[in-house]
Amino acid sequence: MSVLIVGAGPSGARLAIQLARVGAEVTLVDRLVDPERHAYSSAALPLEAVLRLGLPDEAIAATWQGWQLHDPSGLVHQWWSDDDLGVVLDFGRLRSWLWEEARRHGVELIQGCRASLSTVTDEGASVQLQTSDGQTSMRSARWLIDATGARRDLLQQAGLRPNPKDPLLEGIGVEWLLQADDRQVAAWRDRISFFLGTAWIPHGYGWIFPMQGQRLKVGVCHLPPADRPIPGSLARPLKRLIQRCGLSACTVLDRHGGRLSSSIYRSELLAAGALLAVGDAASSANLLGGEGIRHAMDSADQLADLLMAEGMHGDSTAMARHYQERLNAQQSWRWSVSGRLARRTWWGLDNSRADQRLQRLIHGLSTKAKALALSELLFDYNFERYGLRLLRYLL
Repeated sequence: MSVLIVGAGPSGARLAIQLARVGAEVTLVDRLVDPERHAYSSAALPLEAVLRLGLPDEAIAATWQGWQLHDPSGLVHQWWSDDDLGVVLDFGRLRSWLWEEARRHGVELIQGCRASLSTVTDEGASVQLQTSDGQTSMRSARWLIDATGARRDLLQQAGLRPNPKDPLLEGIGVEWLLQADDRQVAAWRDRISFFLGTAWIPHGYGWIFPMQGQRLKVGVCHLPPADRPIPGSLARPLKRLIQRCGLSACTVLDRHGGRLSSSIYRSELLAAGALLAVGDAASSANLLGGEGIRHAMDSADQLADLLMAEGMHGDSTAMARHYQERLNAQQSWRWSVSGRLARRTWWGLDNSRADQRLQRLIHGLSTKAKALALSELLFDYNFERYGLRLLRYLL
C-alpha cells in the first residue's frame, strides 16, 4: 500500500510513522526545509497526553504546576498544584524528532516542496511537487492525505468546502519567543498564563508560557465572528500585552504565527475518492483554548488504524464512510459544548457586557475550582460539575 502525506506536522508525521511501522510505502512532503522554523504552537499539554503519545524528553521545554488567568479587569487569579500538571513543548524540537523518527522507520521525507493536487479518483491520486527553485515532478499513491492544517490545501483544490450548517471558526494567532532574565521570568515560571477580556484583545485571548533557558512564549489569538474580517497582523495587541506585562526590554528571538480553524461538530466532508484529511485539516483543533497537537496526533492514530485495516483492499467510498464514523464516535457532547463555548466566548468578546459575563465566570471558577479540576475542565472538557454555571453563560 502506498501513501503520500502532504504536511509533516504532528498529524502528518505521526501518521507516516505509524504506517511505516507496519510496512506501508510512505512518502511525506513538507514545505519547510528546516523543522525548527515557523514553530508556531502554544503547545501546552497535560501530562497524560505526553505519556500516552510517547513524546520524548527532548521536546519538553518546561513543566508547569499552576494556572494563572488575568481577567478583563486586570485581576490575577491563580490555581496551584503540588505536582506537575502538564508540559510546554518546544514545537521545533518536537517536529525535528518526528521527522527523524519518520526517516528511521523508512519514510521518504521530501523537504522544501509544495504539493498541488493533480488528479484524484477512487483508485488513487497524484500531485505535482514543486521545489523552491521551480523544479517540478509528479508523484502518485493509492492514498493521498491532506495534513496541511488549517490551510486545507488539498481539500480546497479538490473542491471540498465546509458544511454551511457547521461553519468553521476561523482566526489568526501570532507568537513571539522572548529571552528574559531571572527578574523578568519570575512572574511566569511554573505556570501557564492566559489573558482574557477586550482590554487585552477583543474576540480572543493572550498567553505567556515558560520555556527553557529563561525564555517565554508570548502570543495572542483573534477569532472574530464570521461576518468580520480576520486582521492581517496582530503585532499591535501583542506589543501592548508585552508592554503591560513588563517584558518590553526582552530580546525577541523568533516571531511566528498562522491561521487556525475548526468546525464545532466536524460534519464537513473530509474525503474525496482517495483523498483523506487528518489533523487540523480534519477540524481536530479545539478552539476553546486553541489546543491542537494531541488531538491532531490522536486523529492520525485513528486514520492509521483504519488504513492498516482496510487500506490495502478497501474501496474509497467505504473508507470515507468508516473514517467519518470513527471521528463521530470519538466526539461526545463535551466536544460540542466546548466548541459552542469557544464560539460564544470569542465571537461575543467585544464589549463591556461580555467582559462582565466572563469576569463572573472566572470569579466562580476561582472560588470553587482547584488546579486539577481546572485542568480537567480545560483539557478533558469535564463540564459536569460546572453545568449550571456554564449553561447560564451559554444562554
